[in-house]
Amino acid sequence: MDGPNPRRVLLAAAAAWWAAPVAADEDHPRAGDRLVRDDAAVPLSASDLVAGAGPLLAWARDPDSGRVRQGPRQRLLLIRLDPAAMDEATRSRAAAGVLAYSAACTHGDCVVRDWRPRLQQLHCPCHFSHFDPLRGGAVVSGPAPRALPNLPLREEGGLLVLAGGFSERPGA
Repeated sequence: MDGPNPRRVLLAAAAAWWAAPVAADEDHPRAGDRLVRDDAAVPLSASDLVAGAGPLLAWARDPDSGRVRQGPRQRLLLIRLDPAAMDEATRSRAAAGVLAYSAACTHGDCVVRDWRPRLQQLHCPCHFSHFDPLRGGAVVSGPAPRALPNLPLREEGGLLVLAGGFSERPGA
């Protein structure tokens, strides 16, 4: 054989890309970012979300530059639920019962925005994957291969602030 196998080179490059730290990407939300509504740049507080009412689509905003991080997979899904119903790991990432997840479905990048209140599940309308926000966004059913990536939250001056970046790469 002459030279490296092109298939192996491609697979190695893809594996390196996938394993690269998420925080290195400038477009990804990160610790200290404020959360803003999908339709305005007004910072959000926990009181802006009604417990059990379903998700609110949001973006992260850099507190220094004021730039809203609106990359193709940067839309966030916020939902306020009863902290007593969350598993311990999920509760540790919540602020006043508010949880933050990537809104990009891990199956096909569709926007996960539907709420099934009776089941307490998030639903992707494209291919019908269901996710459990009380258990770290775990897949309950459907073709999605993995949980929704989450982001830890904290409250600062009454506002919702990211305490860290995505748990893993968002989207498919």
